[in-house]
Amino acid sequence: MDMVETFHQEVIGKDFVFVKGGMLNLNDKKVINIPGFYICKYQVTQKQWQEIMGKDPSNFKGENNPVENVSWNDVQGYIKKINAKTGNFFRLPSEAEWEYAARGGNRSKGFEFAGSNNLDEVGWCKENSNNSTHPVGQKIPNELGIYDMSGNVWEWCQDKWSDGYDGIPKDGRTNETGKGSIRFNRGGSWDYGADDCRVAGRISDDAGSSGDDMGFRLALSL
Repeated sequence: MDMVETFHQEVIGKDFVFVKGGMLNLNDKKVINIPGFYICKYQVTQKQWQEIMGKDPSNFKGENNPVENVSWNDVQGYIKKINAKTGNFFRLPSEAEWEYAARGGNRSKGFEFAGSNNLDEVGWCKENSNNSTHPVGQKIPNELGIYDMSGNVWEWCQDKWSDGYDGIPKDGRTNETGKGSIRFNRGGSWDYGADDCRVAGRISDDAGSSGDDMGFRLALSL
């Protein structure tokens, strides 16, 4: 089997995995054709956030813990700064990209959680977190070598809210047609149970909302 392509962005210290394009079946009626893209192996850490933003808003302190207490709007400010610093076009993943990567892309084995049918192997959730986040990358990764896509912190996606999967474009792009300022979070967190930590788990929040169970990871277009 070919190795998964990765690269390290030295300026901001992030490791990315290439997710080869393919088909994502969201339900019996919705099939998405996902183009290839890069996604960060890890949730953005407090150290990485502080180096760019100059402060750490997180409740559960630890430089290798995921940054939390960041809103979707806060994340857009972070992305703007790192893009200016690196000359890249980092962004949040679309909801379709996020789920495709969490499921293992074209290497998917059909697991309920990101990398296993046993959540304890791959994620920090209500049952095993001791009511706190944990350093990123401590559990086993999924089929693509991506960590913590089930649990630890919810991850912001770029998409606006839509009912069910109806608003997701068939080419996997971000849905910007929804109304209002509601955006999607995916993957569950340290204070949620197994059902929410499934690769299909999703909630929505206002773009200005934040909490100590809400973080993110970066994506990068080809």
